[in-house]
Amino acid sequence: MTHSRARAARRAALRKAAERGLRGADDRLPVAAGGRFLLRKAFPEHWSFLLGELALYSFVVLLITGVYLTLFFDPDMTQIRYQGPYEPMRGQLVSTAYDSALRISFEIRGGLLVRQIHHWSALIFLAAIGVHMLRIFFTGAFRKPRDVNWLVGMTLFVLALAEGFTGYSLPDDLLSGIGLRIAQGIMLSIPVVGTYVALFVFGGQFPGHEIIERLYPVHILLLPGLLVALVVVHLILVVYLQHTQWSGPGRTDKNVVGHAMVPQFAARSTGLFFTLAGIITVLGAVAQINPIWDYGPYEPSQVSTAAQPDWYVGFLEGSLRLMPPFETNLFGHTVMWNVLVPAVILPALLFGLLYAYPFFERWITGGTETPHVCDRPRNRPVRTGLGVAGVTFYAVLLLAGGNDVIAEAFGVSLNGLTWCFRGALVLAPPLAFALTKRLCLSLQKQDAERVTHGEETSRVRQSVEGTFSADHEPLPRSERFRLAAQRFPLPLEAGEGAGRIARLRAALSRWYYRDAVSPAWQAVDRHRERAQAAVSGARPREGGPAGRPKPAPSPARAVRRLVSGRSARTGKRIRRPRRR
Repeated sequence: MTHSRARAARRAALRKAAERGLRGADDRLPVAAGGRFLLRKAFPEHWSFLLGELALYSFVVLLITGVYLTLFFDPDMTQIRYQGPYEPMRGQLVSTAYDSALRISFEIRGGLLVRQIHHWSALIFLAAIGVHMLRIFFTGAFRKPRDVNWLVGMTLFVLALAEGFTGYSLPDDLLSGIGLRIAQGIMLSIPVVGTYVALFVFGGQFPGHEIIERLYPVHILLLPGLLVALVVVHLILVVYLQHTQWSGPGRTDKNVVGHAMVPQFAARSTGLFFTLAGIITVLGAVAQINPIWDYGPYEPSQVSTAAQPDWYVGFLEGSLRLMPPFETNLFGHTVMWNVLVPAVILPALLFGLLYAYPFFERWITGGTETPHVCDRPRNRPVRTGLGVAGVTFYAVLLLAGGNDVIAEAFGVSLNGLTWCFRGALVLAPPLAFALTKRLCLSLQKQDAERVTHGEETSRVRQSVEGTFSADHEPLPRSERFRLAAQRFPLPLEAGEGAGRIARLRAALSRWYYRDAVSPAWQAVDRHRERAQAAVSGARPREGGPAGRPKPAPSPARAVRRLVSGRSARTGKRIRRPRRR
């Protein structure tokens, strides 16, 4: 009895202390209001919204394993004799950085496992960011007000590429040294200032004795700090601007339908983190990656065969291999176009287009709305076609980065394969764009027929005249609403006397949106226009509470009524004559 009273007293004291602490924090910070807002924040249920979390959680694994590796890695480039347990390397001259990487792999308990977990999580981190950005692009989630968050995400991706390359270069093995040599050649290709940039980065002639020592603080301090800061900014903007969501009953531009943060989303997100961490750990344990002891230390006079970088810089390797040799001598200076164009101009152009695309689409759309409902990719055929063309362009460059390996594996000519990749780089993206656009329009037509006629069944009807027709059954109400609630912007029109910029804008808008609405959607559009006209022209009805007129239904409710076969104004079911 005495023990129970003591426990109750301790619980009461702890409760009072917690209340006092919460009250004191709430007096100084918005703890209660902010906590209530965050705890009840709704997150969409669709699986595609978890791609950003995969990137976030792989970044957490990167930070944890990176801290462990930092405790044992030495970035010094002083040459020493290797005396470790790896017999084939014993007695060779290696840098201190390479020696410490081997010591982590063979002498530190769990060092090799952590190294491989770190490498695999880096690959998954960049892959998750890329797929997440593709999801945002194809669904139009970059539109106002999320265009700033798109810029933050693109900057995160660029910094992640730089972070991956610096970490890839730290062990000072033969493969990473070849990558640094290519990077130095790219710097030298920049006209006028290229030589000074290379001397500043490497501290003298390549390879120098300072590059690893300079990359080390960039890799463990500067770039991670910038990544953490941008991740925080990105998450704050996501919370402030709300999530986008797929169309459906009850989902509008003013709400978010999904799971609350606590407990549903927190439980699911925590399970996703541990699942991802477990998968990366299994990969680190059973799938060997970056075996630096096989490559050996870096020697400027040696180049390993079948040297391939990590996938995220493979497109740069492919662009360098496909560019034909082309140089120009201007005023005593040699401009190496075969390096400058594929390694400097092309990446700058690609990322510049990605940064500017949200503002370009908003310019040719001309709308002022701030949509929060995702677009179905099939309903934006030009945007989807451009995205697929870009992915095809990247895939050709990635495959071209391994043309020597492909040629040796399949026994084909390396020169012939290179010319095939050059042709594919020019022809494949336009073909992918045309095919994707045609496929999107066909899928639009199929959706419109499902809305207007319903789903085909296995039954066939015969009329009194003897003709046969397939029987249809109406779609479920939620499916009909999801399909009929799509928006199709109309092309802009340049008025009489418009300037060149206005005419160009109208021409781009027509090219972008003229085929966005297939003829099969005209019936659905007429339903939507009829609903909006019924709402705007509805007269108030008497008989409401306290003699107040009954308000007209909202446009969203009117569209839902029409989809379900009811009157947009009254909500009563529309009676149609039966078919004979």
